[in-house]
Amino acid sequence: MNTKQLKWLSYLTFFVMFFATFGGTVVTKTDSGLGCGHEWPLCRGQFVPAHTIASLIEYSHRLVSGMAGLTAVAVVVCFWLFAKNRKDLRIYSWLTLIFVIVQALMGALAVVYDQSSAVLALHFGFSLIAFASSLMLALGARRMDKNQGSMTREETPPVSLAFRNFVWMVTIYSYIVVYVGAYVSHTSSAGGCSGWPLCNGQLIPDLTGSVAIAFFHRLAALLLFIAVVVMAYFAYKLHQGNRELAGLGISAAVLCLMQVFSGAGIVYTLSKPEVYIFAALLHNLLISSLFGVLCYLSVRVWQLGREPERQLRTASNV
Repeated sequence: MNTKQLKWLSYLTFFVMFFATFGGTVVTKTDSGLGCGHEWPLCRGQFVPAHTIASLIEYSHRLVSGMAGLTAVAVVVCFWLFAKNRKDLRIYSWLTLIFVIVQALMGALAVVYDQSSAVLALHFGFSLIAFASSLMLALGARRMDKNQGSMTREETPPVSLAFRNFVWMVTIYSYIVVYVGAYVSHTSSAGGCSGWPLCNGQLIPDLTGSVAIAFFHRLAALLLFIAVVVMAYFAYKLHQGNRELAGLGISAAVLCLMQVFSGAGIVYTLSKPEVYIFAALLHNLLISSLFGVLCYLSVRVWQLGREPERQLRTASNV
């Protein structure tokens, strides 16, 4: 299997993971999690569920998640056999498989047993890691195929330890913000703050109940936006010779800005269920994409930060 085939296999895996993540969001936003009752893997005692909207949504999500598991197994096997010199891509494939399995098991437990909102939020968090891993695999495989056969090494400016650590902190913090957002969703606290950008017309509202949860998420999202914009600025300013880092930084900033406005869209469509679900789906898909880009950027700054050391070792051995 050549690099082009591996690239397209990684694309397929990401495509399936995208719809698995999308389907999980649909299940949550339509309250279809128990569309098949407290049964798993069967749906109300049947392989083919009754034709109710809730059961079809839940069962369709189960089927797509099963496909995600199969494609994850395929990429682990193929990259293990045919990309032995790319340890990073093999790690991405294993992370995809591991977290697909974890999120599937958590989904099954959520169906069979009643779970707290905190645990349900973790379910989305683990599915997000699986999605991000598949995105990193696709981006890495694309880069591998692009560089295949190239006889010259592209000279890139070094990545400082300070910038690398900053990118890592932003990525870790983004996961915390995602978890808080998932907790808002599972506790139905989105309506705690009416209006946007102010919460209930106040800069600092009465911090009780759902208001506190929604306000804390808004504050955390604001800090994330500031951090991502600062990171994007330095990615572009300090690494103008590296189009990849500059592009990833700008992509993260654009996704984060879109995420902010999609959050406002959720607030203004809460009273319109037929529109709200689309705003919520867009919100979740944007944050999933942002987290994936940040994860890949975290890996790339680590790899590029090691380039001077690798070049020094190579020179000393000549």
